[in-house]
Amino acid sequence: MKADGRGGVVAAIEARAPGRVNLIGDHTDYTGGLVLPMAIDRWTTVRGARDGARVRLRSDGFDDACDLALDGTDASPTGWAAYVAGVIAEFAPSTGLRGTVRSSIPIGAGLASSAALEVACALALGFAGSATELAQRCRRAEHRATGTPTGIMDQLASVSGVADHALLIDCRSLDVTPVKLAPAEEAEIVVAHSGVTHALANTPYAERVAECERAERVIGALRDALIDDLAAIRDPTVLARARHVITENMRVRAFVDAVQANDLIAMGALMQESHVSLRDDYEVSIPEIDVLVDALINTKGVFGARMTGGGFGGCVVALCRPGSLDATAMRDDAWVVRAVGGASVRPMPPGRAA
Repeated sequence: MKADGRGGVVAAIEARAPGRVNLIGDHTDYTGGLVLPMAIDRWTTVRGARDGARVRLRSDGFDDACDLALDGTDASPTGWAAYVAGVIAEFAPSTGLRGTVRSSIPIGAGLASSAALEVACALALGFAGSATELAQRCRRAEHRATGTPTGIMDQLASVSGVADHALLIDCRSLDVTPVKLAPAEEAEIVVAHSGVTHALANTPYAERVAECERAERVIGALRDALIDDLAAIRDPTVLARARHVITENMRVRAFVDAVQANDLIAMGALMQESHVSLRDDYEVSIPEIDVLVDALINTKGVFGARMTGGGFGGCVVALCRPGSLDATAMRDDAWVVRAVGGASVRPMPPGRAA
């Protein structure tokens, strides 16, 4: 507990939200398609006390602090504070917050660090609605912060995580179906960093969204389109983008079937097909990612690997036999991730406030 400066006491809280890795189904969410992420054991945690009319936060990942008025009268913030400002604008909290932000999610790695920050801040500021509403409003907060028309996968995965399960998300209905993963003694999910960070606002991400919209003006919703429908698209670039989305939705369904059958070989093959499609049809991979994927799929015990997230840098996800990378040169830049539960908020014991 802390004194509020007016003779009262304010309660300290801790809100935390996980990052996510996407097993398959990238660049399908903003067309209402299917994705299969899992919330991972890397977290963003906000600790502090609700008080006053400003949000004042310090972060262990950045030198600059965040100091924002609830009424939005500050000059346009930059950097990580822009995401907090987006949350403030979207959720309109009645009380401010003083505290700290700590994160074990690598920034710009395609593991949803920004979504985790948005979700944790919204919970710390007092949001108490449904998981779906939280995800939708945090997505809008990200749009406010970056101007990039991202989909809802990251936020929905962060709020909906289930331990030991991936999440089949229908990005049109927003239905979330947990999918039980193979036991840890049979297979592990490994994330490997390419060494290249990214900020989607500085990439052709928005161009890909626009190209999908062009395809939909010709053949209708890509979520419902079939391979045969592609014949109606004359622009070869737009056709390639649409082909990726249509086939990626098919791969997500097939991957879920393979998970439920515990068919690790089929899962790995689908991951590799997904990467080829993202590289060639969607053109969101980069040479450093491709080299890493090739190295992984040629490593004994690795069933499959692919880029994960928005692309243009970041991480690769691989499905492996346990310990497959222990003796390789990649082990220093790779780590095993576990599927965990979703975001949460709780009161902090006295004496532990930030």
